[in-house]
Amino acid sequence: MEELQWTITEQEKNERIDKVITSFNEDWSRSQVQQWVKNGHLTVNGVHVKSNYKMQLHDQIVLTIPDPEVLEVVPEKMDLDIVYEDEDVVVVNKPRGMVVHPAPGHYSGTLVNGLMYHCKDLSGINGVIRPGIVHRIDKDTSGLLMVAKNDRAHESLVEQLKAKTTKRIYKAIVHGVIAHDNGTIDAPIGRDKQDRQSMTVTDENGRDAVTHFNVLERFTNFTFVQCQLETGRTHQIRVHLKYIGYPLAGDPKYGPKKTLDIEGQALHAEVLGFTHPRTGEQLEFQAPIPDDMEQVLKQIRVASL
Repeated sequence: MEELQWTITEQEKNERIDKVITSFNEDWSRSQVQQWVKNGHLTVNGVHVKSNYKMQLHDQIVLTIPDPEVLEVVPEKMDLDIVYEDEDVVVVNKPRGMVVHPAPGHYSGTLVNGLMYHCKDLSGINGVIRPGIVHRIDKDTSGLLMVAKNDRAHESLVEQLKAKTTKRIYKAIVHGVIAHDNGTIDAPIGRDKQDRQSMTVTDENGRDAVTHFNVLERFTNFTFVQCQLETGRTHQIRVHLKYIGYPLAGDPKYGPKKTLDIEGQALHAEVLGFTHPRTGEQLEFQAPIPDDMEQVLKQIRVASL
């Protein structure tokens, strides 16, 4: 079990407890939080409350998250786009709309469910819920992910991420016309105090984050860009591009509501490179942008003529 604690601030006062707790983690659904409350996994000032309890200033919240049941994450047959596979690693091209790993309230239909059916053997370092998962990309971002099939491979790939030796290149469509041909965004990213489900550029609780970008094509109201990650913070490209004034098209969290006809942000992890954990060979893979993003590009090219 995992125990989490919070102290309620002025911002959260008078809000329902289930709403507040759900806002603390984007992987938690409201129904799951309500179930935790009902089952007695949450206390306020040492006392069990109901889901509609209104928070008071300085309330002490303790949430004990029960361990997930192994049987809840089951292998599911899926038509996965496997780009590469050997005895140590799998590289998969994840479609937009697919969640990478299960979370409370969402135990099926994820990439992990499909990988468990396909591989039968994945690294156990990240436990039952995230077997083999070394890094993740957002649900509505498409593209390449590396997955470890054993613990030795997992440790090697994680170390490469920490050492910033992996190659991760994305393509994105952003609002506005970027004047500079290229640039580097070096700005720390942390949890947004005003919206706990969002990340933001902040010095107060931020971790270093660096994104390099270069312009591929300019349109009347949009720019097609390539971004290379030096670090891998949550929502990094989405937050950084919003920070410099060019939010991703289709981004429901960080972008404007009026945008292009695409489900989710126009962001694709196109290139992935790393050192093979067993052979030491330098591997690099590429996946073309998905059809929906290609169609959007064609539409804005025509509109810009």
